[in-house]
Amino acid sequence: MRRNETITSRLTRRRRDPDVAWSDARLIRACLNGNEQAWSALIQKYRNLIYSIPLKYGASPEDAADIFQAVCLDVFSELPRLRKKAAFRSWLITVTAHQSFQWKRKTRRRAEDELTPADEEKLGMDPSPDFMEQVEREQMLRDAIARLPARCQEMIRMLFYQEPQVSYRDLAQRLGLATGSIGFVRGRCLKRLQRALEESGL
Repeated sequence: MRRNETITSRLTRRRRDPDVAWSDARLIRACLNGNEQAWSALIQKYRNLIYSIPLKYGASPEDAADIFQAVCLDVFSELPRLRKKAAFRSWLITVTAHQSFQWKRKTRRRAEDELTPADEEKLGMDPSPDFMEQVEREQMLRDAIARLPARCQEMIRMLFYQEPQVSYRDLAQRLGLATGSIGFVRGRCLKRLQRALEESGL
């Protein structure tokens, strides 16, 4: 009996622990209350979003990693002053775009190649509505995939994000499935993804 109670209490604690599935507002409240796990979950939730923006500005993976660190410091220092917690994602995109723009400007200056007016407009300090929408949609897709069962997440990543593309035979071996069942499981996972996207309004 005690063993079952211990298992139940552990599962309950895990469900209460900060997780990427939590809403931004809930994670932020936990962060501001000093919960280190919440900080880790918040950064993990938006890790790919933060990295994707410097790459759009032409940064190398190494420079993108530096910008990522700078953005994390900005989040840590500025989050207590963020008024609209529900607008965190848009604020984060803007902060990352600012850091990326500053990197772009410094890189051009070192190369003695100033930004042209076209560059300023395309990669401006304030991201354009089209840029914001693109990054938002990409993050909504990541969030939808993260809500899928682990097997579906792995399948979608290997089928659509991995280069070179994984064959059905290799996919079956990695997931422990019969090759003939891949098409059925793939279809079921894509339907779940479609439902998750519709729930997100995408």
